Amino acid sequence: QTVLPDGTKLVLYPNGNRKEIWPDGKGTQVVYYNGDIKQKLADGSVIYTYADSGTKHTTKPDGTDILEFSSGQIETTYPDGRSQVEYPGGAQKMKYPDGREDSQLPDGTKLWTDGKGHGVMTFPSGIREIYTPICKRREYPDGTVKTVYEDGRSETRYANGRIRVKDKSGQIITDTGEAQTPK
Repeated sequence: QTVLPDGTKLVLYPNGNRKEIWPDGKGTQVVYYNGDIKQKLADGSVIYTYADSGTKHTTKPDGTDILEFSSGQIETTYPDGRSQVEYPGGAQKMKYPDGREDSQLPDGTKLWTDGKGHGVMTFPSGIREIYTPICKRREYPDGTVKTVYEDGRSETRYANGRIRVKDKSGQIITDTGEAQTPK
């Protein structure tokens, strides 16, 4: 064991590992022979950095786990079971223990799912898509609504009152034509 001028205690092991005990005695750092680094901080956090991949794994005293990848992606798992992923391009996703997910893209697009086949996606343009196990519905800002059912049938209800129904091959079954004029 060697004591450095700043008070750090240095222990060198025969296998090439090196342990530093910081002057305050509350923090340590181990540099492993393969280049990995493990730090124990005064607050109880443990940070492990993998030399080969550049991935950093932090465990907080409350049980929060944070993985930081060299790509810039960050994954955080909280003690309550939630997990959050932040992607390098700015997209974010939050997953909940009950299966729900919330996502947001850099362009403002948002997606919510309940983990049971239902979801809502909203776009910056004002368009909304609603997903259920039996259909997908797209709502446009002008009031037009297009629904595609699980059997492939589609129904479009235009803002002007027109209704068009197509079968799964795209053949028109019903079309009320132009705008319906109220009487």
